[in-house]
Amino acid sequence: NRFCTAFNNQTGFLCNDRATCIPASQVCDSISNCRHGEDEQQKLCGDLPHSLPGYLVLHCSNPSSWVYADQLCNGMNDCGDCSDEVGSLAACPPCGPQWWSCNPVFYEYCSCVPRRLCRDGVQHCLGWSDEYLC
Repeated sequence: NRFCTAFNNQTGFLCNDRATCIPASQVCDSISNCRHGEDEQQKLCGDLPHSLPGYLVLHCSNPSSWVYADQLCNGMNDCGDCSDEVGSLAACPPCGPQWWSCNPVFYEYCSCVPRRLCRDGVQHCLGWSDEYLC
């Protein structure tokens, strides 16, 4: 079993040394993050996402799309339809302190925008709340 919890409670992959835990999205990314390269082996990466252990993969509401499990509830629209951020599939908590809750105007975000974008002179929320209330 190679399941582990990486930093920020992200789903991770345990390297052969049984000490190094890398985030799911660093598996099969063409960069060896484990000392012996086990995160890039053909057996693991040969037929993505089918060759990956289930705990590393999240299937989006579009059956042909998937993301790595550590991309769930990260505030970004990784699935392209926000199914990794909103709805019953995701079951994400409300926006955290670093985020502002609104209906974003950009495809990149789903139901929250980063607070660092507040009052930056650019509309990120439909009602301009990121510029006037945030």
